[in-house]
Amino acid sequence: MASDLQFAHAHDASNRRASLALAIGVFAIGWSAIFVRWTSVSGMVSAFYRLAIASLVLVPWRMASTRGRRRTITRAARGAAVVAGVVFAADLAFFNSAIMATNAANATLLGVNAPIFVGLGAWMLYGKRPQRRFWIGFALAFAGMIAIVGADVVLHPSFGFGDLLAVLGALSYGVYLLYVQRARAAMDTLTFSAWCVASGAVTLFVVCLVARQQLWGFSAQSWAALVALALVTQVGGHLLVAYALGHLSVTMSSIVLLAQAPITALLAWPLLGEPIRAGQILGGALVLAGIGVVNMNRGAARAASGDAAADANANAGANASALSVDAKA
Repeated sequence: MASDLQFAHAHDASNRRASLALAIGVFAIGWSAIFVRWTSVSGMVSAFYRLAIASLVLVPWRMASTRGRRRTITRAARGAAVVAGVVFAADLAFFNSAIMATNAANATLLGVNAPIFVGLGAWMLYGKRPQRRFWIGFALAFAGMIAIVGADVVLHPSFGFGDLLAVLGALSYGVYLLYVQRARAAMDTLTFSAWCVASGAVTLFVVCLVARQQLWGFSAQSWAALVALALVTQVGGHLLVAYALGHLSVTMSSIVLLAQAPITALLAWPLLGEPIRAGQILGGALVLAGIGVVNMNRGAARAASGDAAADANANAGANASALSVDAKA
């Protein structure tokens, strides 16, 4: 009995650490649109440098951390990490291009639509139907999205090109999340991040060359923004989120990731001169309400299950066939 209580306390502490990491990671990711706009380069190029610079940090870090130790990583896990990197590269290219083509807050808002793609994708691929609480929370969050976007999408008959790019980014990010769970089932956070960003950087480098994008000759301000984009958003934000996804349900985590939309809106007002509308304030409140609904009583439900270890393994994606799914930029 005592050992069970100790295990439960340790599990709760692990979840608290993961939740804190997720919150900090979401705040760091909320800066993404700001840094992208400040780069003053094409979305494809800023996406490439975000992953390339991050690779210069994460790959040596990972190599140093495993020196003298042998870690067995399955081919399936490596393959999942590489695929995650490729689709994440597509997400960044779409999302960054959307930021340069439309309102930063709205691009972020549309970009966080990943939960609906992930929820439906996991249902179709793995037969794992999201719980009703997920759909209620998502309905609230989606209503918040509509309020934030307002006339830009709801009343805009042509559905602007920038908005379309943001939605394509959300679709790519949804696929990315599914492969994150597969890879994280068999590799640690740092290993996954190194494989993911490296494969994504290579992918975007080839795409930039084929598209004949300018890759140098930028101003000092552009380089500073590119470095900040890589270190704050990718190395900091996404490393923390990847860690959290290895310990928390990706379905619930993806709803928390919706908070980056109101965070970006708040940052864009003073930093990009994009004032917050009344609809964006209402929408932000609804998004946060959706987050609360999804996460309510989660701790009580886990305690009542009597099997914290099984719950943790399922949430981390230990069984791909029983993937508990559900996150942007």
